Amino acid sequence: MKLSKEAVTNQTKAVIYCRVSSAAQVAKGHGIASQETRCREFARMKNYGVVDVFKDEAVSGGIIDRPGMLSMLAYLKKHKRSGEHVVIIDDISRLARDIKAHLDLRDAISDAGGRLESPSIEFGTDSDSVLVENLLASVSQHQRQKNTEQTVNRMRARLMNGYWPFIGTLGYKFEKRDGEGKVLVRDEPVASIIQEALEGFASGHFQTQAEVKRFLESQPAFPNVNNGAVYNEYVNRLLNRVIYAGYVERPEWGISLRPGRHEGLITLETFQKIQTRLNEGAKVPARADISADFPLRGFVLCGDCGGPLTSCWSTSKTGKKHPYYLCHNKDCDGHRKSIRRADLEGQFEALLEGIQPERGLFEIARAMFKDAWEQRRSQTAAIRAGVRKGIDKAERQIAQLLDRIVEASNPRVIAAYEGRIADLEREKLVLAERLDTGGRSQRPFEEMFELALGFLASPCNLWNSGQLADRRCALNLAFSDRLTYCRKEGFRTPQTSFIFKALEGIGTGNFRMADREGFEPSVRLNSVRRFSKPLVSATHPPVRNAPRERRSSLRQGWPTDPNA
Repeated sequence: MKLSKEAVTNQTKAVIYCRVSSAAQVAKGHGIASQETRCREFARMKNYGVVDVFKDEAVSGGIIDRPGMLSMLAYLKKHKRSGEHVVIIDDISRLARDIKAHLDLRDAISDAGGRLESPSIEFGTDSDSVLVENLLASVSQHQRQKNTEQTVNRMRARLMNGYWPFIGTLGYKFEKRDGEGKVLVRDEPVASIIQEALEGFASGHFQTQAEVKRFLESQPAFPNVNNGAVYNEYVNRLLNRVIYAGYVERPEWGISLRPGRHEGLITLETFQKIQTRLNEGAKVPARADISADFPLRGFVLCGDCGGPLTSCWSTSKTGKKHPYYLCHNKDCDGHRKSIRRADLEGQFEALLEGIQPERGLFEIARAMFKDAWEQRRSQTAAIRAGVRKGIDKAERQIAQLLDRIVEASNPRVIAAYEGRIADLEREKLVLAERLDTGGRSQRPFEEMFELALGFLASPCNLWNSGQLADRRCALNLAFSDRLTYCRKEGFRTPQTSFIFKALEGIGTGNFRMADREGFEPSVRLNSVRRFSKPLVSATHPPVRNAPRERRSSLRQGWPTDPNA
C-alpha cells in the first residue's frame, strides 16, 4: 500500500520492503506490522525519509517474481535519475532464504538504483562485510532447509501412523481429537455424494467417467467448479484416490499402502474394482453431447450400417422444433434419414416392457435369491477360512519373492519382483478387510436388495423417472450389448443381461434331460464283444439277457429301473 510521501529536502530517500511467508501470519496480524515499525525506527535513526513501503504477504519462495518485489524494483527504476534510494529490510531472511536467491535479488536492487540496509546487519563492499552477509544468507538457507526437513519428517511419521497430514480432501474435514491431533471425518452431504459416485462406477451403475461427471453436476450440494461444471480430470482424480477407501500411502516417501485412521467412504475391494474398470476402459461410448433430450443416443445402432445413431433438433418453417434420431454415416443407405424420437423411444419402451417378468415368476426368482442369500450367510465360517488361506498363500509368495530379490542382481528383475510384492501386499489388505467385514452381522436381504429387486420387478419404472443417469443405468442393467434398430422392422432381437435371460428361461419352461454324452463317454454296445469277459454288473445285466423293451432302452442310453 502506498503511503503519503514525506517532504524532505536534505534527507536520503528510502523505501521499506516487508514479507511474511504464511497466510496464518497475515490473518493473525503478526510479522508485517512489526517489520515496518522496526524499519521506520531505523530510518529515523539514520535520518532517512521513507517515501514508500512495499509488502509481500503470504508469499513463500520465488526470487524476483513476487508482486511486492516487482513493484519496488519498478519504483526504483522509475526514480533512478532522482538519486539513489535506500532499501530497508528488517532481516536478511526477509529478502530470501537461499544464498543464490539472495545474491540475485541484491544485484537486481543494485541495478535498479537501490542500496540495501538493515537494522540487523551492516551491508558493505569490503571482504569482511561480504563474508558476514554470505554467512548470514547461508544460515538463513540452512534454517529453511532444516524447517523443511523437520516438517517432512513429522508429516511422514503421521502418515506412517495412518493419519492424513496434508490439506483436507473433498468429502472430509479435519476434527481435533485428544491424543491424536487432527483426524479426517466425513463431511456430509458431500461424503455421501462421492460415496454414491464411487460405488456406482464400481458396480457399473455409471458405465463411464462422463456419467459420473453428470451425476456430480446434478447434485446441488456438490461444490462444482468451472461455472457449475466438473472437470473431467477432477473426476479421474476422484476415482483414483485411495484415501476414500480408508487407506493412505505416499510412495515417494517410502510409505506403502496401509489402513488410515479415518473412516473410508468405500471398501478397498470396491476401490480395486474401480481401478480394474479404469484399466479395462468403458464398454459404452462416453459422449459429452448425450443429454436428457436423447437418452438413447450412442446406445442404439443403425440397422443398415451398424453405426451408432446420433440425434438433432430440426426446426420447421413455422419455427417449431422437432426431435429426431438419425445416422450420420455417409456410406449408409439410411444416411440423414430421420427417425422421430417418439417412434424410436416408444418402441424401446415397449421392448423394455416385454422383458419385464410376470409377477409369479418374479416371486419365484425372489425366493431363489433369498435362499441363496441365506445360504451365503450360513457359510460365513467356511468363507472366512478360505480368506485366511488366501492371506497365508499371499504371505508365502511374498516370502519367496523376497528370497529371489536377495539373490537377483539385474535391476529390471528386482523391479519386477518389487512390483509383484506390492500387488500381493495390496491383495493381502483386501483379504484382511474382507476377513474383518465377513465377521460382522450382515443386513437383511430386503434391505440389501431392495433397489435391485425393484428394478428387476419393473425396469420401466427406472426408465420413466426421466433422469438421464437413471435411464442410462436402466440401459446398462437390462441389456448386455447395444440395440440395433431397423427403420422398417423396428428393434431387432436384443441381447438382454444375464438375469433377464435366466428369468426368460424359467418362464418359458424350455427344459429337457441332458444328453448322456455331455457328462460321460459312452461305450458302444457292440464294443462289448472286444472284451474277453462280458461287462456285467449287479445293477445292469448284459443287453442280450435283458427283456426286449429294456434292451431298446439301454441302447438309447437313458437310465432305467434295474428291477424292471
